[in-house]
Amino acid sequence: MQNSANQTPYERMGGAETFRTIVHVFYQGVAADPLLKAMYPEEDLGPAEERLRMFLEQYWGGPTTFSERRGHPRLRMRHMPFQISPEARDRWLHHMMAGVDAANLEPELDAAMRDYLQRAAYSLVNTEPAIPFGAPIPPTPPDA
Repeated sequence: MQNSANQTPYERMGGAETFRTIVHVFYQGVAADPLLKAMYPEEDLGPAEERLRMFLEQYWGGPTTFSERRGHPRLRMRHMPFQISPEARDRWLHHMMAGVDAANLEPELDAAMRDYLQRAAYSLVNTEPAIPFGAPIPPTPPDA
C-alpha cells in the first residue's frame, strides 16, 4: 500500500467505491426532486450518474475515463442549456452533501470535497430569480 503522502485524493478518499456512494446517494435525491429531475432529458438517471461519477473520479486524481469517453469536461458549457437558478443550485448542493455525508470522509478530505462542490455549484448558476419591477433588491447575505 502506498504512503498517504504519495496517494492522490481519489485514493485517499477510498477510490471507486467512495465515489459510487457519493454519486448514487446524490441521484437518489435528484430522482425525488421535481425541480432537478426535470433538468435531465433521460428518464433513466443511470447514464447521468455514471458521467458524474467518472467526472468526480477524474477531478480528484482517479481514472481519466471521463475525458477519454467525453473529452474535456467544459463544465459551464455542458450546463449552459439548463436554467440553473440559485434555488436549483441549493437543492443540488443539498443532495450532493447528503452523498458526501454517506461517504464518511476524513475531515480534511470532507472539507476539500465540500469546498469544491460548493464552488462548482455557484459557478454554474446562470439564471437569477425574477424580481418584480420596482421591488427592492434583497441584500446580499453576510456569509455570501
